[in-house]
Amino acid sequence: MSEHSEVTTGPVGQPPGDGRMDAATEAFVSHRNLLFTVAYEMLGSAADAEDVLQETWLRWVEVDLGQVSDRRAYLVRITTRQSLNRLRAMKRRKETYVGSWLPEPLLTTPDVAEDAELAESVSMALMLVLESLSPTERAVFVLREVFDVGYEEIAAAVDKSTVAVRQIAHRARRHVDARRPREAVSPGQARAALQRFRRALETRDLQGLLDVLAPEVVLVSDGGGVKRAAPRPVVGAEKVVGFYLGRSGTVQAAITCEAVVVNGNPALLVCLDGEFDGVLAIRAEDARITGLYYVRNPEKLTRVASETPLTLR
Repeated sequence: MSEHSEVTTGPVGQPPGDGRMDAATEAFVSHRNLLFTVAYEMLGSAADAEDVLQETWLRWVEVDLGQVSDRRAYLVRITTRQSLNRLRAMKRRKETYVGSWLPEPLLTTPDVAEDAELAESVSMALMLVLESLSPTERAVFVLREVFDVGYEEIAAAVDKSTVAVRQIAHRARRHVDARRPREAVSPGQARAALQRFRRALETRDLQGLLDVLAPEVVLVSDGGGVKRAAPRPVVGAEKVVGFYLGRSGTVQAAITCEAVVVNGNPALLVCLDGEFDGVLAIRAEDARITGLYYVRNPEKLTRVASETPLTLR
């Protein structure tokens, strides 16, 4: 649990209990990474996902385990319901958010990058697409397309009929497919494109930046009203270069970057004059960068100091 949501009765640091509590704890801990991944993909916020896990735990310990045939499925159901409640509350919160909103970036373990399906599902590009779905559409899409949960189980989790869930899943899939990258590139190609961008950015090579950026590249920057960021997406290679190196950009600061893996994909930790400034993730197509996602909001940068384990299973 996060430091903000940790309680003394949780599965970590819990005082010795009876066999029923030990069984509940064992089931929760064994599926914790999965539950966190479900909540994070639904919410795009690690802090909120941690809170959802705490709420899930508090409800889980009240369950009669003798009546539960599939503990993993039951835990996923509780997590989904709590995530939906939080997602609806977050929707109102985002309406007053200053500037563009991006998911909270996570420094991820090597196995996440090696799992192509998982890496795509938590990529900043896809997570941003999921923001355009309604809360129920997002829950259905995540459970069905990412975690391969059956329609009947999803229906129980979102309080809809199986027929309605099938329709929602079809609608959400069509919406997401229309906004996915046209052609996925290999991790090696993405790393190569990012390395070219990094080298050009650190040396202020304007032509180098223009060469690696697609003409229609889109930059989304998230400062949360705390750090300077473009209030709206910046479209076009020349405008993106201007954002970083132009008169109103970061030309006066020395830019250095560290290559990392964020949300299972190549990314950069960006420093200005030696101080950590933000996380830059990319979307690449045809060996050029078509999307840049720059998170500067300090409240969203707490999960890049250590790796976060994610899983689909």
